Amino acid sequence: MRGVIFDGKQVRVVTDLEVREPGPGEVRVAIRAAGLCHSDLSVVDGTIPFPVPVVLGHEGAGVVESVGVGVTHVAPGDHVALSTLANCGTCAECDRGRPTMCRGAIGRPGRPFSHEGLPVYQFAANSAFAERTVVKAVQAVRIPEDIPLASAALIGCGVLTGVGAVLNRARVDRGDSVLVIGTGGIGLNVLQGARLAGALRIVAVDANPAKEEVARRFGATDFLTSTEGVRDILPTGVDHAFECVGRVELIRQAIDALDRHGQAILLGVPPASAEASFRVSSMYLDKSVLGCRYGSSRPQRDIALYADLYREGRLLLDELVTRTYPVEEFERAAADAEAGRVARGVLTF
Repeated sequence: MRGVIFDGKQVRVVTDLEVREPGPGEVRVAIRAAGLCHSDLSVVDGTIPFPVPVVLGHEGAGVVESVGVGVTHVAPGDHVALSTLANCGTCAECDRGRPTMCRGAIGRPGRPFSHEGLPVYQFAANSAFAERTVVKAVQAVRIPEDIPLASAALIGCGVLTGVGAVLNRARVDRGDSVLVIGTGGIGLNVLQGARLAGALRIVAVDANPAKEEVARRFGATDFLTSTEGVRDILPTGVDHAFECVGRVELIRQAIDALDRHGQAILLGVPPASAEASFRVSSMYLDKSVLGCRYGSSRPQRDIALYADLYREGRLLLDELVTRTYPVEEFERAAADAEAGRVARGVLTF
């Protein structure tokens, strides 16, 4: 079968990738579409350290092919969106409703694939850039069949992370003010999350002025090409500032833009060794800096919720899919993503 492998030096689209059958509590899914997220490219450029060789991709949707012993919530033929959260479901964090904090879901990559007789790692417990993948049952969430799979694929990372950061982590309330730095795939979902939450003023910042139209479509009430004009719009600062790029200087700008009791939420991924600084005295007015993993999501609940919001016309998915590419055109898709020519490119099988 086809798949996208990174061997530590180059990315290749291979045609002889193999994946094992699902074991107990697992599901094998025939991938139909997979979004190309910047995190996939961050593995290639070394920003996200990961063992190799690895099958890339982590934002996918498809059709269940087979299930292992004990799986009852999905069956062959079901349409599913996949999450990256292979949580155990039994630890204290899972029991508290915080599956993103499950230690069994972090830093333990499996190797369900093989290529030329050698085992290949799975990225983010998912590896959606393959015609078939095997995931834990908890990662497969059934969705209505009338949702296009190219759109549904984006729920599993961009929507869960961006909208989830607003609703679950920041808990933006009606009438709040929101600043979103970076309007790529994650930033656009933060914008529409803020709109869903009822934020009154939603300021989008992106260095590319061509992104203003799409930012406003997703919920921005104002658009700037730098944070310098934020105080002109909101003189006392913002209630919530989301950094969606992963640059330490932008983290500082997010913190500096906060009003009293404001909070900065970090969603972008800088290099693992990056350090950010801020003026400590500015924080004593009850300001906060919040990390956020995967939108503090509960995928079995949240993916179903977002699917319903999409069907009601309240959550935008089709508009996120800027362009689709056959998987063989991965290099072109990656180049378009790096150049900012697409909000989200989607690989199709």
